[in-house]
Amino acid sequence: MKRNTLILIVLVISSVVKAQDWDQPLLTGGSDAPNILFFCTDQQKWNTIGALGNKYVHTPNLDRLVKEGVSFTNTYVQSTVCTPSRSSFMTGMYPSTLHSCKNGQAIWPEGAPLISKMLRDAGYDCGLSGKLHLSTAHVHLPEQRPEDDGFRVFKYSHEPGQRHSSNNYLMWLREKGFDYEELKDKNGYIPTNLHQTKWCTDMAIDYIKEQREYPWFFMINVFDPHGPFDPPQEFINRYDIDILPNPIVSENDYNTNSEIVEQIMFQSRPEKYSERENKKRLVKYFAQIDLIDVQIGRLLKVLKESGQLDNTLIVFMSDHGDMTGDHGLTSKGCRFYESLVKVPLIFWYPAKIKANIQSDALVELTDIVPTLLEITEVEGHERIQGMSLLPILTGRKPADHHRDYVRCEFYDALAVDEDEGIEPSFGTMYRNKKYKLNVYHGIEQGELYDMEKDPNEFNNLWYDKKYKDIKYKLIKKSFDVTVRNIDTGPRRLGRF
Repeated sequence: MKRNTLILIVLVISSVVKAQDWDQPLLTGGSDAPNILFFCTDQQKWNTIGALGNKYVHTPNLDRLVKEGVSFTNTYVQSTVCTPSRSSFMTGMYPSTLHSCKNGQAIWPEGAPLISKMLRDAGYDCGLSGKLHLSTAHVHLPEQRPEDDGFRVFKYSHEPGQRHSSNNYLMWLREKGFDYEELKDKNGYIPTNLHQTKWCTDMAIDYIKEQREYPWFFMINVFDPHGPFDPPQEFINRYDIDILPNPIVSENDYNTNSEIVEQIMFQSRPEKYSERENKKRLVKYFAQIDLIDVQIGRLLKVLKESGQLDNTLIVFMSDHGDMTGDHGLTSKGCRFYESLVKVPLIFWYPAKIKANIQSDALVELTDIVPTLLEITEVEGHERIQGMSLLPILTGRKPADHHRDYVRCEFYDALAVDEDEGIEPSFGTMYRNKKYKLNVYHGIEQGELYDMEKDPNEFNNLWYDKKYKDIKYKLIKKSFDVTVRNIDTGPRRLGRF
């Protein structure tokens, strides 16, 4: 065969393979593989949905997902801040394994493929609206995307007020004749019709209505209910502030001599807020969740109207929680209270999974990726550390057990204020059904809680002699799983 003819054949084959990425995908799940609508909120703690026990919020659409789907009431994040947490649930791996431990890392370290890339490579059309936050996203610095994140449509807005040319939400506002800061100054909030949460949903609706031959994956990443807690006034007006609950607080929380309080990085310090301050904060937090719920309703409506409701899997979750006054704290940092490490997780797909199952099994956000891969019959890679939840979703396994333990990491994840004399903080959480162990590396004091007897985490047993053997046994277990999850490099040449 002549050399020129051989080159021509190679070029033709190469062009076919490249075209196949988008035009002729090889879906192992076939043409009936489900669409996937992945809704991720920012900083929403676990106990914020009506059907799961919160009698104050107004969440009829999320309540529907709970009653018609499977919800996991003991879902734990793998980091208490955005970037490392998002790294874990987008890959099914721990932040430390990925080398993605810091909020503000310069670039995504390409430690593993994202779920969007894995699905795209199998034939899915993938899109995103809102934040991604796998690398730094400062006010005037746009985020640098991964080399290949799999998204064909990318409507980026890290946060509403982040001013740079890549913020598609601010560009959209300007096209309508509005300035974000001027709107906030004028109203004290952003009106519903101009709010980023609604804009993110609008972008998803436009995407859902597109005509396509193959299934789609769309990820909505709203900034709410993250602070500064400025929901539209109409949602605040829903609430009678006087009947809202007080935060979970005990006098032990104000021990300012604690090594943990003094030496470990957190975005606030324990403070005795007035009851009015606590409730004003909470009403704004709940109001933002109500706004999110309205968007869920809009999405369900457009899925029904477009004939896609029966073949769409909806996943609803959050990247981490918020203290909202619990234990005298606000926001987040290197602590592992339930308000911060436990989040909502709902799977809704009535055609294939069980209805009205509320599982109290221990679950990690790393478990989302292997679940999606198994549902779509897309092959993953051997380094995924999560465990598929599909057996629980389909009723093949009882809903009361999935993991023996869950873990969470904080490895110098947030910048520290050197003027306050605080060193970078490192902490690990190991939690089984009965106990939670928090080790703060570099200081003597840690935390041990009996979660059955003390679910509010008021009584730290770290120095209690009666629990010495239990503490050391759990320290050993925590150390073992930490070491076992260290990145030892590729196991096989050329594969993740």
